[in-house]
Amino acid sequence: MAAKILEIDNLTVSFDGFKALNNLNFSMDTGELRVIIGPNGAGKTTFLDVITGKVQPTEGTVRFKGKNLRKIAEHHISRLGIGRKFQTPRVYLNLSVRENLDLACNRQKNVFATLFQRPPATDKRNVFGLLETVGLTAKADLKADLLSHGEKQRLEIGMLVAQSPELLLVDEPVAGLTDEETENVGNLLLALAESHSIIVIEHDMEFVRQIARQVTVLHQGSVLCEGNMDRIQNDPRVIEVYLGQVPSIGEKEMIMLRIAASMAWADGNIAPEEIDVILTRLSRQFADDEQQQKELQHELQDYLGTNIAIANLVPQLETVAEREIVLKLSYEIISSSARIPSEDLINEEEAIAYANLVKLLELPAETVKRLEAEVQAMSKS
Repeated sequence: MAAKILEIDNLTVSFDGFKALNNLNFSMDTGELRVIIGPNGAGKTTFLDVITGKVQPTEGTVRFKGKNLRKIAEHHISRLGIGRKFQTPRVYLNLSVRENLDLACNRQKNVFATLFQRPPATDKRNVFGLLETVGLTAKADLKADLLSHGEKQRLEIGMLVAQSPELLLVDEPVAGLTDEETENVGNLLLALAESHSIIVIEHDMEFVRQIARQVTVLHQGSVLCEGNMDRIQNDPRVIEVYLGQVPSIGEKEMIMLRIAASMAWADGNIAPEEIDVILTRLSRQFADDEQQQKELQHELQDYLGTNIAIANLVPQLETVAEREIVLKLSYEIISSSARIPSEDLINEEEAIAYANLVKLLELPAETVKRLEAEVQAMSKS
């Protein structure tokens, strides 16, 4: 079992009676990449402030590698091996990329050494490696002011890594980035996670799906739930927090909806016919009268997400009946655009996704054939 690098017990931070953190309990293993999400006001920034010593807890303890951080100064906590990257890039705009990394690598932080002494050979090698790691080798001699926002974010992450922290705290690294820049930052963090423990605070759910291994959801200063991204996005409590409403269907029904949506999104596009199948069939499955079905159709449309890893969802379907419902619905979805269910007319990407689903469901071959035949017969009637 991996040792705990961070342990937080019964943590409360109160500002004039307002509890920014409320009896929060949290821990993570050494070498873990953890993403923390939550609505505005959930306590995410205060959470980082307490770890770095910027804010002292009203109650509770924060332990880094077993050491209690209470009443330890910020700069001492930094030297223990905790580095923090803030949301807005903090780089030296008038210096080159290489010079920014040179400063970060400098172990002698006094003014004379920084200004007049040549950096040792080891620091030069470190800078060269960091330039490669953050993907800025070609821009090493360019002033940081001329970098794109995403490149500045990667440069600051490189400057943070240069200080050799064991735990990296990264606050909203992709805010305001393009899709390409977001992917680059995500790949960088995944690479760094091979040798560092990392906590990432983020709002961008597509980015969270790219990098998340374990997700913690904060709400009103406490941990609401934890788990992989598939489990988190199907938790009714999380949906209520983010969308401001309690879904009419339960967690298992939400899983069925996610799997069905993944079939429709397999080719990168969800057709109107597929949306109609998903919403109509599920509303009839989970609601009794026509008015309830119409209301449920309107609600379910909010939950048709993309990029869903069904390999994590299917094992959560506990009964044969649930798996059969999912298979029938999925087969109907991939057949819907063709109007006539036929293997020759089914979209290739969706056919591959469906074949993968059939394998994951582990239903007997005769059951699969029977359910597909029922869908074909229904479409002809």
